[in-house]
Amino acid sequence: MLQFFLNLFFIVVSYLMGSIPCGLLVAKYAGIGDVRTQGSGNIGATNVLRIGGKKLGIITLLLDALKGFIPVLIASKFGTEGGAALAALSAVMGHIFPVWLEFKGGKGVATTLAVIAALAPGLFIFAGLVWILVFYISRISSLSSITMMVATPVVSLFFDSGKVFLAVLTISVIVIYKHKENIIRLLRGQEMPFSKLKE
Repeated sequence: MLQFFLNLFFIVVSYLMGSIPCGLLVAKYAGIGDVRTQGSGNIGATNVLRIGGKKLGIITLLLDALKGFIPVLIASKFGTEGGAALAALSAVMGHIFPVWLEFKGGKGVATTLAVIAALAPGLFIFAGLVWILVFYISRISSLSSITMMVATPVVSLFFDSGKVFLAVLTISVIVIYKHKENIIRLLRGQEMPFSKLKE
């Protein structure tokens, strides 16, 4: 019974930490306004990078990663594997559907990579390499993310436990769905690659 409530605690904390709108806060602190009304309207690192430059983009990326990595790592150390897997799912759901922003958040890529790193470091290395390779070839962030989210559950199926696989699969489906507009632009050849970025 104690373990049940401990896992539940980690799940709730992971969601609340995941809900912290890092991109929105970083942009406002830097004086570039509300990112929800600029660029793609997304609060994630990619939009912050486009609007505010590399430095703000990197800061947002790191914060979005840490808010997922820290609670899931703690959950994996002190809770059960199933509880940690659910905490990982909760952290990503917090980023995508933040309670503080009427459940309208980012697409969850950085937070997804972070929770995978906490759950299964080997899988994280694979996912990161897929993202880097596709981005190196295409220079398109959304294509890199979508490819990564398709490939990662497949690898997880063979090398990780069923609980980790189910968590990663669920996260992947939701993250890919959040990229539905990007997918349409990719199919139409309208998704623009990164070229000149602000310093």
